[in-house]
Amino acid sequence: MFYNDIIKWLEQNPLILEAVKIFGILFLAYIIYILSKKIIITVIEKIVSKTRNIYDDILLNETTLKRLAYIAPLLLIRQFTYYVEQAEVFLSNLIEALIVVLFLATISSLFKSFNKIYENTSKHRDRPIKGYLQIILIVIYIVGTILIIGLLTGQSPWTLLGGIGALTAVLILVFKDTILGFVASIQITSYDLVKVGDWIEVPSLGVDGDVMDIALHTIKVRNFDKTITVIPTHKLIEVSFKNWRGMQETGGRRIKRPIYIDIATVKFCDEELLNKFEKFQLISDYIKQRKAEVDKYNKEKNIDESQIINGRRMTNLGTFREYLKSYLKNRDDISKDLTFLIRQLEPGPNGLPIEIYVFATTTEWGKYEEIQSHVFDHIFAVVKEFDLAVYQNPTGNDIRNLKS
Repeated sequence: MFYNDIIKWLEQNPLILEAVKIFGILFLAYIIYILSKKIIITVIEKIVSKTRNIYDDILLNETTLKRLAYIAPLLLIRQFTYYVEQAEVFLSNLIEALIVVLFLATISSLFKSFNKIYENTSKHRDRPIKGYLQIILIVIYIVGTILIIGLLTGQSPWTLLGGIGALTAVLILVFKDTILGFVASIQITSYDLVKVGDWIEVPSLGVDGDVMDIALHTIKVRNFDKTITVIPTHKLIEVSFKNWRGMQETGGRRIKRPIYIDIATVKFCDEELLNKFEKFQLISDYIKQRKAEVDKYNKEKNIDESQIINGRRMTNLGTFREYLKSYLKNRDDISKDLTFLIRQLEPGPNGLPIEIYVFATTTEWGKYEEIQSHVFDHIFAVVKEFDLAVYQNPTGNDIRNLKS
C-alpha cells in the first residue's frame, strides 16, 4: 500500500521522478564501477602477480586497469540516456566522447608500459624508441581529437578531416618542432649517434655529461657538476658534439699532455753522464746497447772523437725520452695495446714540448686523473736527473734572486 502511494506521488511530481531515475542510474553505475575496480581489477592483479614474467606486471599496471574500469559504468549510463529526452543526443555524444578519451588515456598508458618493457631489455636498452612511440601517440591523439569533436558537434569525422587538410600549412608550423624532432630521432637512431648512458660534450650548448633520456622533442643530460640540461633533439643534428662512447667501449682513456723542456739544457752526453745513466735500471740495458752501437759506428768511420760534434753522440734529451718509454711501459695502469707515443713537438717560445701520448687502462674519471697525476709527478721529479730543466716563465722569486 505504501509502495503504491509512493508511485502515485512520484507520478504526480514528474521532476522528482526524473531526479530519482537519474539518481538510480548513477548509483547503479557507481556499483558497477566498484565491482569492476574491486573484483575484475583485483582478480587480474592477483593473476599477474603470480606469474614469473615481469612484463605483464608492467603492461597491466594499476593505472591502465583503473582507466578501463571507468568504461563499464559509462556504457551503462549511455543505455539510459533516453530518460532525459531533451538532452538525450547531447548526453549520448558526451558519454561517447568520454569513452574515447578513456581509450586514448589507456593507449597512452600501454605505450608507456611497452617503452618501459623495451628499455628493461638489455638487448635494446641503448637504442630508445621513445621518440617513435611519441610520434604514433601524437597521430592517435589527433585522430582521437577529431573523433571527439565530431561526436560533440554531431559532424562526420571525414568532414572535419577535409577541413584540417586546408590547414596543412598551419599544422606544419604548429608541429614544426615535432617534425624536426622526429627527423632528428630517425637520424640519431639510424647512425647510432647517441644512446642513453653515453657521455656527450656539446660546447656550444654548455653540455658535458651523461645522457639520461632521449625523447621526441628533448634529450636530457646530467652534467658532471650534477646539473641537468635539456636540449632540443634536433640540435644534436645541427651543432657539433663529441660522444665519448668509443673511449668507454675501448676501456682506455687517453693521456695527452706535453712537458716543456728548456732548450738551453739539451746537450750531448759525455762519458761521466753516460756512466750515471747506466745505473738507472729502467734504461741500463739501453745505454749499454747504444754505447756499443755508437762506438762501433765511430770506429768504422774513423771518427775524430776529440771534438764532441763529430760522429754519433747520445743526447740527454734522447735518453730522457727513452727513459719515459721504459717507465710508462713498466706501469700496469698504462695500456700497451693502444697508441703509445713519446714524441717531440715543434719548439716554441715556451721551450721544446715532449708530449706523452698514451692510454690509461681505466675510463673512470677519478682513477684516470690519479694515474695521470702520478705519471707527471714522477716526470717532473726525474727530469733534472738528466741534466734537463723544465721551462717556466720567470716568477717573482726568480726576479728577486736575480736582483740579489
